[in-house]
Amino acid sequence: MPEETVHESRKPRSRQALATYFRRIARALGRGEPVPVDDAGTVTVDPAAEQEVEVELEREDGTVHFEVEMEWPEAEGEIDDDAAASKATFELYADNAGDWRWRLVHDNGNIIADGGGGYSDKRDATSGIESVQRNAPGAHVIDAARDEEAPDDGGSNATFELFRDKADDHRWRLVHDNGNIIADGGQGYASKQKAKQGLNSVKSNAPGAAVEEPGDDDEATEEE
Repeated sequence: MPEETVHESRKPRSRQALATYFRRIARALGRGEPVPVDDAGTVTVDPAAEQEVEVELEREDGTVHFEVEMEWPEAEGEIDDDAAASKATFELYADNAGDWRWRLVHDNGNIIADGGGGYSDKRDATSGIESVQRNAPGAHVIDAARDEEAPDDGGSNATFELFRDKADDHRWRLVHDNGNIIADGGQGYASKQKAKQGLNSVKSNAPGAAVEEPGDDDEATEEE
């Protein structure tokens, strides 16, 4: 059977982004789950229980090549090149004031994240979605009430902060390194555990979530 390339990608990644990608692979392997091949999780591979692993480090013409390759009989694993990337959808819409907003809606109908504020320009709202997709999966989680700080290594360019609001409910927000809040849960939770479950849902569903604009017949209400 001739060689077939199922997926191939090449792009620059920061050390943080690379660490995030490898952690997703390690987590899936450790749990016995299909491993995401691409960032969005639309291509996955369920490898055999045991693989032949080759690690190679080369220098050639001033360039270093560091390759990690796994190999197993095709019959002992499974490839899905049309995987369900996410159980949620980003809805991009204009509110009653004409500002652009987004919300991340789970398949069960629950809004699991939103951008908090409105944008005067649709492109800025779209950039906000892309920032969440890029940063949420690898963001460290800290408890702001305990004055915790995110570790210097790994992570992404944003951090999930757990905190309590004025009503003493538990909440989370995703704060970029520049200080901007790029996403929040939009609601309070009775326990910290529930708040963590909410942000973990965003971590897993945001990267591969499709972006849709509700049709003119859909009634989009302004987020509070």
